[in-house]
Amino acid sequence: MRVVVRTVSELCITVGTVIVLFVVYVLFWTGVKADSVMDDQIDRLQERWAQGDVRPSVAPSGSEAGSGEGSGASPARPAPYVADEPFAIMYIPRLGFTWNKPVLEGTAASTLKKGLGHYTRTAQLGQRGNFAVAGHRRTYGDPFKDFPRLRAGDAVVLTDGTTWFTYRIDKGPYKTVPADIEVIDPVPRKSGYTRKGRYLTLTTCDPEWGHSHRLIVWAHLDSTQPVEAGKPEALRR
Repeated sequence: MRVVVRTVSELCITVGTVIVLFVVYVLFWTGVKADSVMDDQIDRLQERWAQGDVRPSVAPSGSEAGSGEGSGASPARPAPYVADEPFAIMYIPRLGFTWNKPVLEGTAASTLKKGLGHYTRTAQLGQRGNFAVAGHRRTYGDPFKDFPRLRAGDAVVLTDGTTWFTYRIDKGPYKTVPADIEVIDPVPRKSGYTRKGRYLTLTTCDPEWGHSHRLIVWAHLDSTQPVEAGKPEALRR
């Protein structure tokens, strides 16, 4: 009997140790590894840009406050982004002035381990339509851990190496279910937008350690400026 009790006790200790190690892996190690990977993606982008290897978006000029609608004819659509490759860097001051993440093409699980992912069927950065981006709430660097802090009026800034794009959040965080794919439509019905424009949608999982729902924010393109002009106002402390 004592042998059985001791065996069970040892088994419980072993299982408990495995669980603790797994939690440490999920909470700590995947984050450390993901941060390193994301930093590498940003370094790759900045190195390419410094060497003149830039794939600029066709950006509307000046301010586009309000609906996000540009003036004049739509610009030509640039070449498609390369799957699983970074093409832009995102900054969200509300989440901290050191917060910056690479944006890659696609939303596959392997892609989201390296940064944020662009929904391939949505508009490209700065283009008319809805530029939609997904990111993990937890694990793999916790890029959108503080997503619920986002508020209307907050800036979301991106650069493709030639242009700064400043979007302003209009609505969110809005809670919905994963099957609600209308949130990334060109004119999302629940966003409050009523006409075509240049929009941004950010999506992440909810609750914090689950994936039964999604949190959404919608923003419009507020302004653009060339990188040579320096950082946009939203990134100046």
